[in-house]
Amino acid sequence: MMREGIYSAWFKTPRGQGTGIVQLTAGKVCGGDGVLSYSGSYEAHGERFTALIRTKRHAPGQPSLFGPDELTLSLEGCCRATSFTCSGRAAEAPDVPFEAFLLYSSPDNAPPPAPRPVPKFNPEQLPKPSWR
Repeated sequence: MMREGIYSAWFKTPRGQGTGIVQLTAGKVCGGDGVLSYSGSYEAHGERFTALIRTKRHAPGQPSLFGPDELTLSLEGCCRATSFTCSGRAAEAPDVPFEAFLLYSSPDNAPPPAPRPVPKFNPEQLPKPSWR
């Protein structure tokens, strides 16, 4: 089951790889990376999902992993509780396969991890120099 929220994205094509941030909420996709913005829609059915994402350049920088900056990417994949994988192609670059892995990011209001005991510092346990 797909979880709504913000995901860290790692993606690749034969031309290279990159990272970005994607937000999935109520069937809508938005996000981006250092040079491209992403927008579109998704549908989830159990552990399977499909997405249609459009990209647009918002800043100068490295070239797109597809060639063209503005394109429409069709994706399908498998979602788990906090991650999912997908693959697809862009209509504008059909010969360039695309793969992505998305990992759910905990919300800012998530409770902090339980405190762990701090070990007591004991200088006697430090390694001794060989020249002593």
